Amino acid sequence: MTTTTLPVHRRLVLAICCLSVGVTGINLTIVNVALPSISRDLHASVTSLQWTVSAYSLVMACLLLLSGSMADRYGRKRIFQLGLALFSLGSLLCGLAPGVGWLIAFSGLQGVGGSMLNPVAMSIVASVFTDRQERARAIGVWGSVIGITIAVGPVLGGLLVSGIDWRSVYWVGVPIGIVALLLTRRFVPESRAARARAFDPPGQALIVVLFASIVGATIEGPRRGWADPWIVGLIVLAVLALAGLLVVEPRRAEPMIDLRFFRSPPFSGANTISVVMSACLGGFLFLNTLYLQDIRGSSPLRAGLMIVPLAAGQAVAATLSGRLVASRGARLPLTLGGALLAAGAFLLVPLTAHIPSAYLVATYALFGLGVGLISPPVTNTAVSGLPPDQVGVAGALAASARQFGASIGVAVTGSIVAGTGNGFLESSHAAWAVLGGCGLAVLALGAVSTSRWAQAAAARNGQRLAIGSGE
Repeated sequence: MTTTTLPVHRRLVLAICCLSVGVTGINLTIVNVALPSISRDLHASVTSLQWTVSAYSLVMACLLLLSGSMADRYGRKRIFQLGLALFSLGSLLCGLAPGVGWLIAFSGLQGVGGSMLNPVAMSIVASVFTDRQERARAIGVWGSVIGITIAVGPVLGGLLVSGIDWRSVYWVGVPIGIVALLLTRRFVPESRAARARAFDPPGQALIVVLFASIVGATIEGPRRGWADPWIVGLIVLAVLALAGLLVVEPRRAEPMIDLRFFRSPPFSGANTISVVMSACLGGFLFLNTLYLQDIRGSSPLRAGLMIVPLAAGQAVAATLSGRLVASRGARLPLTLGGALLAAGAFLLVPLTAHIPSAYLVATYALFGLGVGLISPPVTNTAVSGLPPDQVGVAGALAASARQFGASIGVAVTGSIVAGTGNGFLESSHAAWAVLGGCGLAVLALGAVSTSRWAQAAAARNGQRLAIGSGE
């Protein structure tokens, strides 16, 4: 890795990278609070609201690996600046959108920019903090910002929607992005990988087709009907794209997704957990936003404040989980976290319009504790047994899994409440049950992926990968 010789203000660089995480992370929760207002102003259906939320995370999921590869090849600072510029432009345009179709398109543009921020910011932090202990502390600070933005997003969104209107929740990202862009240009050193991975156009194209067709079929299926030719075509397209990845990627010298990683049970389990947990969280936030404002009649600000216990529980549990991983391994936080996810979701199955607020706050906190316990050990489990030079790619795959999970969670839960023909409250019971099942799936996957059998299989696979890469 090469860097410029300009003096590096490391703490300032870390702060700039944290700012980028904050502006992309806050976008996930701040927009949810504005959904009912968007629906009324733009006459948007539940399906359109699903696309509004999913477009951002779906585009990010599709492009994270490509953006990381571009940063290694063309310079991390350069791609980071491009990401900030695109995200700021997308945010501005979202706030000016004349209709819901334009809003969905501009949210996708935000996602393009966002894909160039989070993974590239991690690479910048790693290149600036070369001491192992300092790097670990810096990455810990960087990661903690995610929990903070989840807590700030709903409250800030509520304030903006109540005080101005829904468009302001997008505009708030513009000045933050511009400030981060100017600071990056002045203080962040340029760096790139000593040997960048080759581009894999077939792999990238197949990933886009696979993710987009799955999310598209899930969102549009209930509205069009599952026998509709378009929906059947999307399902067939997803199957063909998956088959293409299985055939094409093993034949590439430097594939975008090295399928040999998935021979490691911890890696496969952790990525599946990432998808399921993120789907659970995305669906949970989507349903609660509509429930609190449309069914209970809460103001956007009150709805945002109600969700704070979820973020607080996540922040507390994430700190505890890190210590548990260090002292006892990943098994306990993964399984306990899955159990808490399931409990928080299942407790909302009998939801009514007049259920006590204290009950809601308790379930939100319980759910947040589950998310917080699971998040730290997922990456640790994913890279377990892999050679050091493969850890970055494995981390990027885990990040893609999280973003795809967020898209599919909104798609599935929104489709349940939009496609049953019943009122939102009645049809949401099935959606909460699905989210509870996701929690149980996390529990089971956590137990299997951290077992002795899984660790032994990961070690054997790591040796094969190291031999194959010439180490």
